[in-house]
Formats: sequence, C-alpha cells, structure tokens
Amino acid sequence: MPRHVPDREEPMLADSVRTRGAFARRIAALTLTELRLYAREPYTLFFALLLPTVLILIFGTIYGNEPKPRYGGLGTVDVSVPAYTAMIVATVGLVSIPVHIASLRERGILRRLAVTPVSALELLVAEVVTAFVLTTIGMMLLVVVADLVYDVRWPDRIWPAVLAYAVSALALFALGFGLGFWLPSATAAQVVGMVLLYPMIFLTGAALPRELLPERVHQIARFLPLDPVVTLLRAAWAGQALAENGRAILGIAAVLAAGLAAGAARSMLRVQE
Repeated sequence: MPRHVPDREEPMLADSVRTRGAFARRIAALTLTELRLYAREPYTLFFALLLPTVLILIFGTIYGNEPKPRYGGLGTVDVSVPAYTAMIVATVGLVSIPVHIASLRERGILRRLAVTPVSALELLVAEVVTAFVLTTIGMMLLVVVADLVYDVRWPDRIWPAVLAYAVSALALFALGFGLGFWLPSATAAQVVGMVLLYPMIFLTGAALPRELLPERVHQIARFLPLDPVVTLLRAAWAGQALAENGRAILGIAAVLAAGLAAGAARSMLRVQE
C-alpha cells in the first residue's frame, strides 16, 4: 500500500490565517487608539463633525429647501449636503491628518513604533480607516439631520455617490499625509492646513453654493484641489453618471497622485538619511 504523505499545505494555510488574523487585530487596536486621540482634538470634533450640521440648519432655516431653477430644480439643502460633505473630507484631510502625523513625528512616536512589531503598513491602514470613520460619522450626522428636518433629496443611485465620496476622501487624505510627512511640526501643519482649507471651501462652493459665486471665482477655483471633489460629489448626489464628470475625476486623480508622490519622496529621503 502507498505510504500516506502528510499534506504540507494545511500548516501553511493555518499560518496564513493566523497571520491575517493578527494583522487585522493590530489594525483594529491601532484604529481604536487613533480614534481616541482624534476625539481629544476639539478642532476635529467641531469643524469636521458638528459645524457642517450647524451650517445646514442655519442656511436651511434661512433659505428652505424648495426647488430653485438656479440649482437645476434642487433646493438649497439638496446642493449643500454634498458640498458640506466635501468640507468634512477637506477638514479631516488637510488639517486633522497633517497635524496628527506631524505631531507623531515631532514627539518621536513614529521612530519608537519602528522598533515594535507594528509595521508602517499597519499604521498607515489604521490612519486611513480612522480618517474614513471620522468623515463618515460627520457625513451621516449631516445627512440624517438634513433628511429629518428638510426632507433632503437622495440620489437616485446611492452607489455612485458612495464611490465618489470614497475616492474623493482617499485623494484628500493622501494629500494630507503628504503634508504631514513634510511639515516640521504640528503647529506648522495646522497653519498650512488652515491657509489651504479656508480659502478653498469658500472659493470652490463647499461653504456656499457655487451658483452664488461670480464667474471669476469659478475660474480661480478650477485650479484648487477641492474643486473637483465638490464637483463630483454634487454630480453624484444629483444622480449624474460619474463618467459624465471626466474632468473632475482627472482632477481627483491628480490630487491623489500628488499626495502619494509627496509621501513617497519623503520616505525615500528618510532612507537616504
């Protein structure tokens, strides 16, 4: 009778499962830790989670949500919800993330983590997941209040809107990581982030409907990283096909590429040092 040969694939499969389980547990632990750290930052809690909802209540009370020709038959709240979503993503991406990453570098935490079992990939994944959790909480609070108080119009197809949100957030998060890796301190990151954020949210229509802005402002806004995000989110929320907004998609891809390039350049420079 032929001798039984032990199956070597079973131990390898078990090791792979254990490795993936350990990776997931470390990611979950890091994400919970990062959420606690972000929760201690008043800026993130107010400007990313509460301010957009407060604004929707203020402007909804002033202008209502009746359909208007200038908005293509949509109401003020209908066009403001995706624009304020862009504001939430930009606040986390351009201010909260750079300040947090620069703070970790400034305090030497990243250097200490390098000698622990936590890999750079695990930390990066945890940071991205944390940022998505924060922005999603802010967006859900905004949408729920807008729906309950003003009966906001929902997209005819929800998945294109979700995809537009995810891609837009990823692009601005990448830009934020690039800033955080290059700026020397948390204070510098906060100053640079605010200088970038506040002009953009007013010029691109993230704070006020862009239909109310003059044409010259639109011409300037086309060169700002937040402009394609506002464009794509508004289009997706209005039910337009994403393929009809190729320029906005290219703009978001350029922002994503710039953020990834900045982070990669910083990593290569650190290796050379």
